[in-house]
Amino acid sequence: FDVDGVLTDGRIYMLPDGQEQKTFHSRDGLGIRLLLRHGIEVAVISGRRSPLVDARMRALGVEHVFQGNDDKLPVYEQLLARLGISPAHSVYVGDDLIDLPVMARAGLAIAVADAHPAVRAQAHWLTSSPGGHGAGRECCDLVLAAKQLLDGIVEAYRLGTAERQHAAASTHVPVEPAPNPPRSGH
Repeated sequence: FDVDGVLTDGRIYMLPDGQEQKTFHSRDGLGIRLLLRHGIEVAVISGRRSPLVDARMRALGVEHVFQGNDDKLPVYEQLLARLGISPAHSVYVGDDLIDLPVMARAGLAIAVADAHPAVRAQAHWLTSSPGGHGAGRECCDLVLAAKQLLDGIVEAYRLGTAERQHAAASTHVPVEPAPNPPRSGH
């Protein structure tokens, strides 16, 4: 993922003391955590440096965080080589011209709905949501669906077992299904 304009709406709020603020969408965060829980590597490559990005990615469990890279292609290629992933089996989500070289190499290049026109033209798939408004989640769901995981995840959440299954997998404790609550007769 790119960050600014993909996982955020691209706006940067500058405070009088020089600090900055960004807004991340919670649905994107859950989507990223779901990818990671299912063994799918997630990385962010940003042209800017921001401690907010470090903090958000750390909170989500993203280990591969690269910031301050105007030339994203070498970072992307080195990461894929280190992880043993071919470009054909990678997904990249971008929004602006700086993302074009990586999008040209990725097996699946995705642009957010409000991306630059040249980026939308380069993309294999466009999100329906703009950056920072759930576009990242659309991409996560697309990957989970392609791996035939999404329906099972949705069903586990519907049944209220998803978090218990994750906790059990994290601690290697078997999970028993929750008993059906008694129905009251009115």
